[in-house]
Amino acid sequence: MPNLCIVGAMGRMGQTVGALAVNFGFAVSGALEFKGSPAVGKPFCGIAVTDDPDAALKGADVVIEFALADGIVGRAAAYAKFKVPAVIGTTAVPEEGKLALAEAAKTIPVIHAANFSLGVNLLGELLKKASAVLGPEYDAEIVEMHHHNKKDAPSGTALYLAKMLEEGRGVGKEKEIYGRFGNTGARPVGEIAIHSLRGGDVVGDHTVVFASEGERIEFTHKAGSRSNFALGALRAAKYLIGKEPGLYTMADVIGLK
Repeated sequence: MPNLCIVGAMGRMGQTVGALAVNFGFAVSGALEFKGSPAVGKPFCGIAVTDDPDAALKGADVVIEFALADGIVGRAAAYAKFKVPAVIGTTAVPEEGKLALAEAAKTIPVIHAANFSLGVNLLGELLKKASAVLGPEYDAEIVEMHHHNKKDAPSGTALYLAKMLEEGRGVGKEKEIYGRFGNTGARPVGEIAIHSLRGGDVVGDHTVVFASEGERIEFTHKAGSRSNFALGALRAAKYLIGKEPGLYTMADVIGLK
C-alpha cells in the first residue's frame, strides 16, 4: 500500500481525498497545513496534522496538494528534495509557482491540473476538437458557477476550458475577456468570454456555448460532489508512482493522448 501525503489536508478537497484514500489503495502517511494553522496537531486519517513539510513528506510515495497558492514555490522545492511525485490541484498559481513546478519536474513526475474529474478532462478534449472544426465564426462563451466561498475567479476549470478552445483555434490568451459591462459595442470575431457566477453551495458548473447565425451548440458539465475530483486526483497519484520525471497531464492519466 503506497504512502500518501495530503497537502491542504483540512480543506474541503483535502478531507475528501483523505476519506477516499484507503479505499483507493493508499495509506495516509502525512497531512500538511500552512505554518501556524490552528489545525496543527489535530487528528487526520489516524495521524496528526503538521505544518512541517519535512515531517509530512517523510516516507511518502506520492503527494496530493489542494492548498492555497501562497507557498507553492517552497512546497515544490520540498517535493523535489524528497523525490516525491506530486499531484497539484492548487488553483490560481502565479507564474513563479508554475516555474517552480516546472523546475521540480526535472527531478520528479508532476501533474498540475485545474480539474481532476474524468468528465471535465474529456470535455476539454472535445472542446479543442469542436473549436478547431467550428472556427472563430462561432462565438464562444464560457459560464461557470461555484459556491459563495470560492475565492478565485474565473475558476481554474474555466481557464482550462478556455485554453483548450484557444489550442483548437491556434490562438492565445489575448482573445480572452472576463465579463462585460457598459456599452461594449458589437462582439469582436474570435473573442472568448468567461463569466463567473457565485452562490449557494454549488460544487462546480461549467457551460461552453458556441453560437452562430442560425444555431447554438452547448457543452455542459455539472459536478454533484467533490468525490469525483478526489477520485481523479487519487487516480493521478497512482499513475505517477514509478514514472520518469516530467510534467504530465490528466490526458496522460486517462489515456486521451
